[in-house]
Amino acid sequence: MIAERVKAGAGQMGVALDDAAAERFALYYNLLKIGNEKMNLTAVLEPEEAVDRHFLDCIAPVGLGLLPDKAKLVDVGTGAGFPGLPLLIARPDLRITLVDSLEKRLNFIRETLEKLGLQAEIVHARAEDFGRNPVYRETFDFAVARAVAGLSPLMEYLLPCVKRGGQAICWKGPGVEEEALAAKKAIFLLGGKAKEPIAYSVPNRDWQHNLFVVEKVSGTPKTYPRKAGTPAKQPL
Repeated sequence: MIAERVKAGAGQMGVALDDAAAERFALYYNLLKIGNEKMNLTAVLEPEEAVDRHFLDCIAPVGLGLLPDKAKLVDVGTGAGFPGLPLLIARPDLRITLVDSLEKRLNFIRETLEKLGLQAEIVHARAEDFGRNPVYRETFDFAVARAVAGLSPLMEYLLPCVKRGGQAICWKGPGVEEEALAAKKAIFLLGGKAKEPIAYSVPNRDWQHNLFVVEKVSGTPKTYPRKAGTPAKQPL
């Protein structure tokens, strides 16, 4: 049921999944159910809603044609793997790094990747520390985040990771315009230029979902990101 629903829904969103990818999504769902018994991975496990909210919603950038072949992408604050793992299942060519501050969630992701037969880099770090690390700073084509924070702190988490000409992509709901206005200063200070939010639909849902895309047009000053915890407590 999971495989059939995700394959059909993805097709309606412009994403062609082969049977192997659909079966990987089904296995991922089962692993989430098992993992959720040991730790809090997600509150949404009802099969149809889990497919729509966790899988179809996450692959929206693929259907919208936002991710070129073999793009280098970092998922900051990946949690149970969203959106990075669904993007990787749909597009195994992507070079993905998954970042989270909680080691036990990353252990779940390691085991899941192994069972799915997929590869991604896993980094245990706070978002602010990751963005300051010279190994990763301004090296990614895309930095993405879903259900992590408001846009202003998100910009401080994501834009330092993105190289000039790359993009930060955030999943947002109907309040995106207000958040964008509040994040205007942060976007400018961190070297970004906002694009118009991209509205998209998940089949059979009336959710008002948007992708907020910010292009990296200049380097991020060395003072950003600030120390861990500051962007959330004192947004730019």
